[in-house]
Amino acid sequence: MRVLPMGERALLVEVADGTAAAALHAELLRRRAAGDLQVREIVPAARTVLLDGLPGHDEVRRLAARLPSWEIPPLTARAEDVLALPVRYDGPDLADVAALWGVPVPEVARIHSAAEFRVAFCGFAPGFGYLTGLAGVPEVPRRATPRTAVPAGSVGLAGPYTGVYPRASPGGWQLIGTTEAVLWDHARVPAALLTPGTRVRFVPEAR
Repeated sequence: MRVLPMGERALLVEVADGTAAAALHAELLRRRAAGDLQVREIVPAARTVLLDGLPGHDEVRRLAARLPSWEIPPLTARAEDVLALPVRYDGPDLADVAALWGVPVPEVARIHSAAEFRVAFCGFAPGFGYLTGLAGVPEVPRRATPRTAVPAGSVGLAGPYTGVYPRASPGGWQLIGTTEAVLWDHARVPAALLTPGTRVRFVPEAR
């Protein structure tokens, strides 16, 4: 663990990998809920967690000294329901993904929908979550040439992640399906359907 001050009221904690970042994020949330940690924002990323809005410089210094000695429990499944996202496996890159995995095209949907995912962190666009959990198959590389426009609701793969485009935008992920789920809604609290720690399953729909 590497703890870096970020200004007078924030710390950036670097850890070994995404699993360690998820476990640290969960422990920080637990301690804040228990009243043992005062911080406004706890923001996970691929291998870091940002703590922003600490009470002041002295607390930043004290917490930076204490954090490396914390015992971080391994991440376990939480009790809340898994979020089911209906998806039509009709993406334009299905055949390419099937070829990479060495399976028939229909098998891509079976493999993908059999996995339980977890939102590791969010970014790229409001409502876009980086979901981990797909195992036992080769990682899918980004497209050599990104598309200039990817439709909202497109389900894509890139590296170790699955993601759903919350709005139309350029993108280089390999597209395997589409969903009608609304990923970002200003009228909803929280506005993002996918938030860090959320467990997700993709449920196949008839094409």
